[in-house]
Amino acid sequence: MNAVAKEENAVCTRDLVIFGGTGDLATRKLIPALFRGMDSARETRIIAVAHNAPSTEEFRGQVRGLLRRQLEPAEYHEVVVTRFLQMLFCVRLNVTDVDKDWPTFVDVLGDEPVASRVFYLALPPQLFGLVCCQLHSFDLIGKTSRVVLEKPIGYDRKSARQINDEVSRYFREDQIFRIDHYLGKETVQNLLALRFANLFFEKMWNNNCIDQVQITIAETVGLEDRGSFYDRAGALRDMVQNHILQLLCLVAMEPPVRMDAASIRVEKLKVLQALRPIEGEGVDAATVRGQYQAGEIAGKDVPSYIAELDDTQSNTETYIALCAHIDNWRWKGVPFYLRTGKRLQDRFAEIVIQFKPVPHMVYEEATGEIVANRLVIRLQPQESMQMHLMTKDLQQVATHLHARSLNLNFSDDTGVPKSDGYTRLLSDSLEGNPTLFTHRDEVDLAWAWINPILEHWQKNEDSLQYYPAGSRGPGAADDLVGVHGHHWMN
Repeated sequence: MNAVAKEENAVCTRDLVIFGGTGDLATRKLIPALFRGMDSARETRIIAVAHNAPSTEEFRGQVRGLLRRQLEPAEYHEVVVTRFLQMLFCVRLNVTDVDKDWPTFVDVLGDEPVASRVFYLALPPQLFGLVCCQLHSFDLIGKTSRVVLEKPIGYDRKSARQINDEVSRYFREDQIFRIDHYLGKETVQNLLALRFANLFFEKMWNNNCIDQVQITIAETVGLEDRGSFYDRAGALRDMVQNHILQLLCLVAMEPPVRMDAASIRVEKLKVLQALRPIEGEGVDAATVRGQYQAGEIAGKDVPSYIAELDDTQSNTETYIALCAHIDNWRWKGVPFYLRTGKRLQDRFAEIVIQFKPVPHMVYEEATGEIVANRLVIRLQPQESMQMHLMTKDLQQVATHLHARSLNLNFSDDTGVPKSDGYTRLLSDSLEGNPTLFTHRDEVDLAWAWINPILEHWQKNEDSLQYYPAGSRGPGAADDLVGVHGHHWMN
């Protein structure tokens, strides 16, 4: 047995193997999340695998510096960090070189049995099938093994099905964990608690009381280090097909029989099946796609998408807004406005539930404007819930109404920095809990809805509009909601 296996197998009962373990996702998100969830990752050996991997000693030194930079001062304790570093190992492996590196990797894992082994594929999706095939060839997949797949699962419905078929040759569906880190956010889970643990919200959660729903994920960053991937994907594939449609499902789904993976999956699939298709000429009426040009964010000049891409032209969208409808009894007639974009004015992710106005006005106009109730669920940067209500101004003797907010700021509740979702999801993958992961049927139905939009854009490339970096997006996005008498909740 090799030295790594000997050192840890005596105390470790689980392996978490991260393919792409020195990449941007692993160093920015996964490793800090594993540190924050170290209690749930106890007795776990974390093995980072990469084609240009440093030695384990060098890797541990890099991670120490990484944690010192990324963690809050209250989180960083030298003794705890040192204990965490002893869980980390690094292995050099070119996954495409089946003859040279794989036998060495197998030797590092060792031949001692472990209770479970989780393979996290932080890799391009075209490599998922190859890696799973190699794991099978070297007899590394057991009954308790699991594989975690990062998004995107393919670039369209056909490629997604192909990838899922390839992975399913070697792993059962209950062993496949398709991760969407938005589902691990505490506020997203609180959305379920809000709906299904509070009677008065569930009574109002329908088209009798709700006027519209808005889901926004806005970013101020540009391409960062994802240029080659992003230009082949675009905002619709990168954000809407997974993150935003998953949030839509949680907002719109019927109450599950119980809070387990199978019951929640059934209700999410019903929502995806009820989504009204957007296809043909209807795409132009229901969607706005844009690309950022040079502009200014936070007082700094930023280049255009084309300049960042270092190319002469590209029709890839960095912004998408669309109007969706769910054709069922609960949501008939309620528009769901979805939008996401890069290089926008502010960074935030939120769900807005806009209620209808009161049916009869009993107050005179002089008492003030009556604003319809609104529930705002903020996912980032601060996690919070706000309920906007009408109240009387207590500083005036005469009746004067104004809007006030009931605030739940989850960061203030504990004083502990909130994770971005990966901490919870990594813990669940180690424990084998699939509740917050997506099933292949969800992926397939999401692509089935997205595909006609992509196909129409490919035939009508002149639909791309432009917006200056640091703005709120193309002006046509305002018209998209304005035609229904609505406006974006900025």
